[in-house]
Amino acid sequence: MTAEGLRLDASWVDYALVALYFAFVLGIGWAAKSKVSSSIDFFLSGRSLPAWVTGLAFISANLGAVEIVGHSANGVQYGFETMHYFWIGAIPAMVFLGIVMMPFYYGSKVRSVPEFMLRRFGKGAHLVNGLSFAVAQLLIAGVNLLLLAKVVNSLLGWPLWVTLVVAAAIVLSYITLGGLSAAIYNEVLQFFVIIAALLPLTMIGLHQVGGWSGLQEKVADPSHFHTWPGTEISGFDNPIVSAIGLVFGLGFVLSFGYWTTNFVEVQRSMAADSLSSARKTPIIGAFPKMFIPFLVVIPGMVAGATVTPIMDGSAEPNDAILYLMRDLLPNGLLGVAIAGLLAAFMAGMAANISAFNTVFSYDIWESYIVKDRDDEYYLKVGRIATVGATVIAVFTALLASNFGNIMDYLQTLFGFFNAPLFATFILGMFWKRMTPTAGWVGLVSGTGVAIVYWAVATFGSTDATFFNLPGQGTAFVAASLAFVTDIIASVLVSLVTEPKPDEELVGFVKSVTPKENLTDAAEATLPWYRRTVPLGILCLAMVLVLNIVFA
Repeated sequence: MTAEGLRLDASWVDYALVALYFAFVLGIGWAAKSKVSSSIDFFLSGRSLPAWVTGLAFISANLGAVEIVGHSANGVQYGFETMHYFWIGAIPAMVFLGIVMMPFYYGSKVRSVPEFMLRRFGKGAHLVNGLSFAVAQLLIAGVNLLLLAKVVNSLLGWPLWVTLVVAAAIVLSYITLGGLSAAIYNEVLQFFVIIAALLPLTMIGLHQVGGWSGLQEKVADPSHFHTWPGTEISGFDNPIVSAIGLVFGLGFVLSFGYWTTNFVEVQRSMAADSLSSARKTPIIGAFPKMFIPFLVVIPGMVAGATVTPIMDGSAEPNDAILYLMRDLLPNGLLGVAIAGLLAAFMAGMAANISAFNTVFSYDIWESYIVKDRDDEYYLKVGRIATVGATVIAVFTALLASNFGNIMDYLQTLFGFFNAPLFATFILGMFWKRMTPTAGWVGLVSGTGVAIVYWAVATFGSTDATFFNLPGQGTAFVAASLAFVTDIIASVLVSLVTEPKPDEELVGFVKSVTPKENLTDAAEATLPWYRRTVPLGILCLAMVLVLNIVFA
């Protein structure tokens, strides 16, 4: 996308709204600076935030490039089949995280997901997880930064490299000042700004095409209004195989791998003020999560049916949301929409960077490079890591620019890193016989198989259907292979190596952990709508209804 190809007709009102938004963002960073006096304040907000704050931050941290640009692009290509990424590929895993896994994370008082790996499996699995997570966050931060730069490029017509540097500097400023607290409170603000941007765009877009019936007339493919069997997005022609692939590949392996082990999300729950708040955090986030796709997918479908450059293929699906903003929004609303997109991309990038600096400082630098220094030293390392990660993200943004559909790129990364990690976690959390050696061998094996499959599918010359799946079937298969390989390797290695004694597994394996360690006694006195399990059940019931209504 070039400034000449897509230029937003912004007025001084739009610029003023964007400037006001940036002033709030930097102000929050400056205000949070006074509360940072230790590394735990910088990296985990001192474990002091209420559930509603961490819950909104949990969903806002994910409401970045994947949600806005990636899924609006999927809306162009696949229509309502994209809903699977939310209703199958997010909500069940978020509820599982809150009910089952957060008691282990929060109750063990670890500072990061890799540190959980260290205490459950030892240094081998810890180092593999820490390094792979750090690399993944730098790559994904580049995605958010690239899309943030594209918005600024469209608004001002600046060269891409200039916009990358400016956008990175803004995110860097408030994270360096206020750490995770600045990121989280900005994410809460950004959540409301994003909704204020997407809701008018969706309503005006639907009005423009004549409402729901008008959209159905203009979108030629009737399958774009149904979620199941999802053959386009899965890449499998057989409807039964497609449904199984979506449920297992996306709904179980990719989804649970991302939401339950990705420290970017788990870090928000870890910042909560109690175990009860930590458990409710992902479930509170799940309620808006199930309705957000209507504000992302429908604009993509409208753009695909009305925007000429998208319809004739001269523009990429990733640009659909910007073209729709250009064509439909009046001045004032355009400024809100621009601020909303900037908010989304900054929330995503800030989440990646704040998770990276925690893992780099605690799990790499302190554990393997410079040990046993005072807390002030590691706080300084965290700030330096923030600067370094932001600079590297500028270069990974250029790498991400080579992918036409950002979702293809991101799903590939998740298959490499998150799917085998989830296999290791879930086996190690419920099977005390799993050994430290099995922990790192499973991770390496699963990731290796996924990379080999992806390399053959992408660069190989084989004609086999298994390696030539349309849609995002390749990502689903890569993730499934990584998961299964990790499980098999972990079981086999565990049978021939020495496990840890039971006393070292308390707080990390369910069968040897007292029940009182995994529950918050105070929660039992709360009304049902403030308790974790009833909220989780309600959430699952609502998403089941949505799946039935739009099947």
